[in-house]
Amino acid sequence: TRRHHAGLPIVALVGYTNAGKSTLLNTLTHSSVLTADKQFATLDPVSRRLRFPEDQEVILTDTVGFIRSIPENLVEAFKATLEELESADILIQVADASHPELKSQIKAVDAILNDMELDHLPRVLVLNKWDLLSSDNREALNLCLPEGIPVTALERETLHPLIEAVSSLLPHQMPAVP
Repeated sequence: TRRHHAGLPIVALVGYTNAGKSTLLNTLTHSSVLTADKQFATLDPVSRRLRFPEDQEVILTDTVGFIRSIPENLVEAFKATLEELESADILIQVADASHPELKSQIKAVDAILNDMELDHLPRVLVLNKWDLLSSDNREALNLCLPEGIPVTALERETLHPLIEAVSSLLPHQMPAVP
């Protein structure tokens, strides 16, 4: 893809619909991509440049939200938007920590990524909407999903651990493009 020719790593946001992927992209990149509390608010992949510490730049791509059963007339659009993932270097799996079906949604996303043969990609699990949880629920999630990074996508100051985690997965020196 054209982005790979620019030599920038691609970081893709994946997860269930309404988990906060577009909000996270907006907060990280100071953008104003449409966010809506509805399925398929993001049907076309949206990409923005994001500068990390140490002058490392990446392309951050938002993808369509996953749902359990996709309406027949949207199956092709859904598959097309997920094709963007094939060029991704790192996946940020965004999950709604306050959702009652959090664990099954994480498993469903894992299964889709496995089906697409993308389970080999480095992945960071983000537990979004952390601010909506009680302290007991936060404690329980920390125990059962210790790899999850708690964030509130609307609050930039909560995103530092996420930025550090993604940054640690980036190659420090991008190879020269032939």
